[in-house]
Parts: sequence; structure tokens; C-alpha cells
Amino acid sequence: MSRVQIHSAPWVVPVSGAVLADAGVVVEEGKILAVDRLDALQTSYPQVEVIPHPHAALTPALINAHIHLELSHLGELGKKPPGPSFTQWIVELLYLRDSLGITGPEIEEASLACAEQQYRSGVSILADIGNTTIGGELQQKTNGQVLAYKEYLGLAGFTLEKNLERLGAEPERQRCSAHAPYSTHPQLIQALKSRAKALGHTFPIHVAEPPAEQEMLAQGRGEMVDFVRSRGFWDGSFIPPGHAGSVRYLYDLGALDEQTLCVHAIHVDPEEIQILAGEGAKVCLCAGSNQFLAVGTAPVDRFLEAGILPALGTDSVASNPELSLWREMSLLAESHPQLDPAAIFAMASLGGAQALGLESQRGTLAPGKIADILSIPIPDSVQDPTQLLRYVVSAGSPLSPTRVVL
Repeated sequence: MSRVQIHSAPWVVPVSGAVLADAGVVVEEGKILAVDRLDALQTSYPQVEVIPHPHAALTPALINAHIHLELSHLGELGKKPPGPSFTQWIVELLYLRDSLGITGPEIEEASLACAEQQYRSGVSILADIGNTTIGGELQQKTNGQVLAYKEYLGLAGFTLEKNLERLGAEPERQRCSAHAPYSTHPQLIQALKSRAKALGHTFPIHVAEPPAEQEMLAQGRGEMVDFVRSRGFWDGSFIPPGHAGSVRYLYDLGALDEQTLCVHAIHVDPEEIQILAGEGAKVCLCAGSNQFLAVGTAPVDRFLEAGILPALGTDSVASNPELSLWREMSLLAESHPQLDPAAIFAMASLGGAQALGLESQRGTLAPGKIADILSIPIPDSVQDPTQLLRYVVSAGSPLSPTRVVL
């Protein structure tokens, strides 16, 4: 006989609806049966055990829609001021990674420790982007769920055939992604997107992160072109489309649809936001990384106005001094005080679920969803839903949630 329980708390944050006071969540065998005020639940489920969570709010677990676990040993890079340009930071990243190694026991341990820290902080799903097998191996080692993507890059024409051969040999279980418009051949982007679509995978790609990407696409010159040339991958085969928009560029390639996840999406204009909304494409914000690298601030207000609920990601310790979705929410609340705190929390939960195609299972507390529930300590001074949500999204990384189920 299955066991039914009611988890109750002073506050329940369904995300899919209004915050409930003195409420609860009915759970059976890891699934949510009902969410309502406690008195209503006890009427509907008499004699069912009630497990109280005093001084707390029950919420869905968080989803980190963009992280690079295999860079977790490069934390020293994120603790010092970055170089004078985005490409200088890339140079330092590559140098440090070559110096410390790309794979090996210490790197695997650092990656696992990072994944476990994410889980302890309330994150259940990690969308991990990497160039090695580390992310895939972590799927069997960590408590949370790691969706591991193998990242492809190579802009020069002479790299295309080899990359397409590699891609064709990938097992279907391996998710694959493209790095960025400035680093990935357009035909390779199209092939990666076509494969992801055929297999039903989300297709993540860094989009409009450094301003220099726009200059490269518009004029075929600038800092990014100089960097690619210095690496030996500017062979004249890339034909600039003549406009500065990364979103327009991907749209012209046929790479945008409801399963495309545009990570960063900082330098996008109103027309491009409408393109994203029209195609149903998803967006992932990385406020901490953007702030550290000084690459700009994503137009989150305009995304929301267009009906796009962004996801949130931490990126890696190489570009973010603290990997915490609570801090990411706090940074957004600080830089955009006009934002509804309910929307900010929805980004860290439902937004991530939608971005990764998991909204039917996760992201909200609703009947039929997986009972992946956090109990967040809330001070008694919180007296109403607005205060509650403002506290949750502004408290930052000191929040220490515990898991109710799972």
C-alpha cells in the first residue's frame, strides 16, 4: 500500500500560482497529488500524516540551465580581475587549463565537488556544457541530474569535414551543442541543430555574449576576428552576414525553435527579441558571469514583456566567483529592482524546466509533477507573499534549503 503524506509549512510557493499561506503539498511515491491550504488538504485527505516544516517555505527545486563542470578546477581565474577584454580572458582561460590539465583525477574530483555543492544548494538539474567526458561520467556519481552536452566548435572551413564526421559518429544518447557564432562554422551549427531536433534534445549555444561578436558578424573584423585569426582558425571561409545580430544570424541558419537555448543573450535588439518570441526559443541569463567579465547586462525586462521567461545559469568558476543560483537571483533583484520577485524565482525554477524541456515534470509544485521540493528557512518577520518572495530572491547564497522529498 502506497504511503501518502502532507508536507505543511507557513508558506508554499507553487510558482504556477499565487503563494499560499498555511498550506501544504500532498505527496505519494515521489509524485505531487495536490497543493492547497492545509485545512483544505486535511479535509480532502483525512487521517493522512502531516509532516510540518515550521518557519519555512516549500518551493520547487532549482534548475541550473548553464554550467561548465569540467572547468571547476580553474577557480583562481574567477577570483582575480579579468583581463582588459573578453578575448584576453579566453587566452588566460586556455593557458591555465593547459597548465593544470584538461582531464585527470583532480579535475574529476573538482567537477564532482561542484556538482554536489549545486545539489546541496537546492539545484536538482544541471545543464552541463563540456569538451570532455567528465560531465557524462558525473551523471552516475552525483545526487542531482546532469544533462551533459558535448560542445563543438571550429570556425575555419578546414575543420568542418572532420567535425561533421565526429558528429555523425556520436551515440544517440550523447547530447551535443555548439559553442558560439564566433567560434563555430555555420554549417556545423546547422548540423548540430538538426541532430538535436531529430533526437528531441535542447540545443544550447552561447549567443550575443561579447560585444565583439556583433562586430564580427556585421563587418568581419574586430577583436573577435583578431583572436580567431591568432588561433589559426580564420581562413577566409567565414562570410559575415552583414548585420550585427547574433539572433538574426541563427534565425537565418534555421537554428532557432522552441528547443533552442540562447545562453547569455546580452546584445540583442527589440526586433531580435521578437524573433526569439516568435520562434519559441529559450533564453538563459548568467548575471554573475556577465558582471565579472563586464560584457553587459541582458535586457531581462524586454524578454519578460515579450512573453519569454528566461532560465538562469551560473556558468563556471572561471568567470563567476560564486556558483549559486541564489546569488544569480539576488544579482537580478539588485540590478533590476523593478522586476517582480515572483518572476525572478520562476526563472530559477520553471524557466530552467522550460529551457530544458522538463516543464511537464519539474519547475512548479503542481499535481502530477515530481515531488522535488525544497524547504527554505524563512524568518518570522516575513508577513506576506511579497515580503516572502523578496526575501527569497534577495537573500543570496546564505540560504540553506533542505529537501523535503528526493
